[in-house]
Amino acid sequence: MEAEREAASTLGKGHGRVEHRRLISSTLLNEHLDWPGVKQVCQIIRTTTRKSETTTEVAYGITSVGRDQANALALLNWNRGHWGIENKIHWVRDEPFGEDRCRVQKGSAPQILAGVRNLAINWLRNLKVDNIAQALRENGWNPQRLFARLDKPIQ
Repeated sequence: MEAEREAASTLGKGHGRVEHRRLISSTLLNEHLDWPGVKQVCQIIRTTTRKSETTTEVAYGITSVGRDQANALALLNWNRGHWGIENKIHWVRDEPFGEDRCRVQKGSAPQILAGVRNLAINWLRNLKVDNIAQALRENGWNPQRLFARLDKPIQ
């Protein structure tokens, strides 16, 4: 029975908090779930202490990735890496570019604007810009500088 269950945990400190993450994965439920391609289920327990306040969150997951491809520690790292996507893409599109405040709704304009935002984000990242919001402010005040940079080939 133990071979069907595996656990991993990490302890992290930063941003004024201590965070303990524990993931327990199992293959025991696979044959009982009506979920195509299920290979593992997991429970993620995140306990965060900030100052003297401790909170605990519990989440559950299902994956089609087998134990031979990802053990409990790999699943835990993947789960943690999910927030990298949120921070690198969604937050940038929402905050510096104001995507959630955009009132454009007609036709394909919302998809076109999303594509333009993605193009700008990727172009700035390709230029190794650390602070996209600051770069947008600087180029907003000096568009000639922006057009001069557009003339340079991307490497």
